[in-house]
Amino acid sequence: MLGATIGSFLNVVIYRMPRGMSLSEPRHSICPKCRHRLSGADLIPLFSWLMLAGKCRYCQVKVPGRYFAVELFTGVVWAAIWNQYFINDADWPRAIAYMAASAALVAIIWIDWELYLIPDQINAFLAFVGIAYNIYLYSVNSPFKETWGMPSALAGWLVGVAVLWGIAFLGRLLFGKDAMGHGDIKMARGIGAVLFPAVALISFGLAVVLGAVLGIAQVLWLRTRATSAEVEEEDEEPYVPESLGSLLKCGFGYLIGIDIIGLFYVPLYEKWYGENPYAVPDDLETFEAGNTMIPFGPYLALGAIVATMFSQQLVQGVDNYLNWATGRRVEIHREKSAGTLSPGPRSSDVGLMSCGVTTELCV
Repeated sequence: MLGATIGSFLNVVIYRMPRGMSLSEPRHSICPKCRHRLSGADLIPLFSWLMLAGKCRYCQVKVPGRYFAVELFTGVVWAAIWNQYFINDADWPRAIAYMAASAALVAIIWIDWELYLIPDQINAFLAFVGIAYNIYLYSVNSPFKETWGMPSALAGWLVGVAVLWGIAFLGRLLFGKDAMGHGDIKMARGIGAVLFPAVALISFGLAVVLGAVLGIAQVLWLRTRATSAEVEEEDEEPYVPESLGSLLKCGFGYLIGIDIIGLFYVPLYEKWYGENPYAVPDDLETFEAGNTMIPFGPYLALGAIVATMFSQQLVQGVDNYLNWATGRRVEIHREKSAGTLSPGPRSSDVGLMSCGVTTELCV
C-alpha cells in the first residue's frame, strides 16, 4: 500500500511534469477534464478507481486505466524490493535507494510510452539517488563504496553513458541514423549511478531482451490501429539525422553532468544544448508516433526495475552462466548488508565491485 500511495503521486508527475505544470500548484488533485477538486474518497490508492468504475465522480468522464496500473505496478515493485532487502537481507539503505529509483523509473515508463520524451528532472533525480547511496557507503566505510578505484556511483555513471552513447554514436557513424534518444543516454547514466556497473550492465541486457520481445508486440498493435486513410495522409518531412559534432558535444556534456547543472542554471543548459530544459514541445498533445517507432526508454527503465527487484537472482544467474561458459568456478559474491562493516575483499579478488557485488575468479 505504501508503494501504491507513491504510485498515486507518480500519476501526478506523469501528467504534470512533461506538460510544464507545477507539481505543487494546484496543491490539491483535480480531474483533468472537469478540473473539479478531488476529495479524500477519490484518492484512495487502487480502491477509488475500482469503486468508481474508472470514472470521475463529478463529470462521469472515463479515467484512464493508467492511473490504476501505475499504482498497482509501483505497489508490486516496492513489495518485491521490501521483501528482498528488508526481510530477506536486512539491507535498508539499498532498499531505500532502489525504491526511490524504481519510482522514478515507473514515471519514465509511462511518460515515454505516451509522449516519447523523458524529463531531465527525473533523469537528474536518478543520478542524485545513486550519489546519495554511494555517500552513505562511504560513511560506513563499506568495501563496496568504490569500483575500479573510483566511487561506485561514478563508475556506474561512466558505464551508463559509455554504453548508450556508444550505441548512438556507432549507429550514426555506420548507418547514418539516430540510434538512441538523448533521454535514454541520460537515464542509463542514472541507472548506472544507482545500480553500479555490474548490475547496471545486467539491466541493459534485460532491456534489450524486453525491447525485442515487447517491441515487436507494440509494433503489431500500432499497425492494427492504423487505417489506410491515416497512411495516405501521412506526409513526413525529410529525415535529417543528428550531426556527429552535436552528438559528441552532447555526449561529453552528459558525461560531466552539464545537463544536470543546467537545471539549476538554465543559461548554461541553453548555451550548451541550444534549448530550454523546461520548454514544452509545441506538438506535445498532437504528436503521433509512427507505426514502427519504438521508444527504448520504457524497456531500459523496465530492465532496471527488474534488476532492483531481483538483483541477487540475476547475479546468481550470471554466476551460473560464467561457470558453464568458462569451465571455471566463477562466483559473484554479495555482501549481506551494504550498511554493515565487513572485511574488504582479498588481494586475489578481481577489482570489480558493484552495488555490493564482487566478482571473484577461483581456478
